[in-house]
Amino acid sequence: MNTNSNSYTIIYASIMVVIVAFLLAFVSSSLKERQYKNVELDTKKQILSALNVYDVKDAEAEYNKYVKGDMLVQADGTLAENTDAFQTSYKGEIAEGRLHVFVSEVEGQTKYVLPIYGAGLWGPIWGYIALNDDKDTVYGVYFSHASETPGLGAEITTSKFQDQFLGKHVMEGGNVELGVEKNGKVSKPDYQVDGISGGTITSKGVDAMIKDCLNMYKSFLTNK
Repeated sequence: MNTNSNSYTIIYASIMVVIVAFLLAFVSSSLKERQYKNVELDTKKQILSALNVYDVKDAEAEYNKYVKGDMLVQADGTLAENTDAFQTSYKGEIAEGRLHVFVSEVEGQTKYVLPIYGAGLWGPIWGYIALNDDKDTVYGVYFSHASETPGLGAEITTSKFQDQFLGKHVMEGGNVELGVEKNGKVSKPDYQVDGISGGTITSKGVDAMIKDCLNMYKSFLTNK
């Protein structure tokens, strides 16, 4: 075959495209399980952060140490074991009414970790709220985001913002009152925290996320 002909060039290019496509597909398939595992471990670290467990080296071991069960809220507010695979995102789960509760134990005391999901200024925000065994007092929180503004809305990831929630209460008179108020405008200090100065829309997003999601958990929270 004439290696200088157009047909040779086309055939050669086609073969190379097929070979490269095959190699990319093989590499992607080979790494898929490892990529999912990394996302799973990161999700477990986020849950641990809500339990005030930080600087985790072995996320799997620490998760198994503290988290005793991945449960689902039933219609009557009781919990049943989740028999499906561990989730790495709870947006779809919450939308479908599959409400997860991670029953945990810290220093001999029961904690309940609830995943929440919402929208910030530029994209999705999410987090986990850990409650004491009274299902009302906040033990710890973790918030994260996809694309909030550094130095403004992105401050929801800082300990300065998140630590404000420690010891706050969720319910008042059967309603979810835990939330974020405009900076300096907190009127219910037992339930509210200061929003981020300059990050008003993201702060409102966190407030809406907490109230919208925790209201879905009301049957569990009020089932004493």
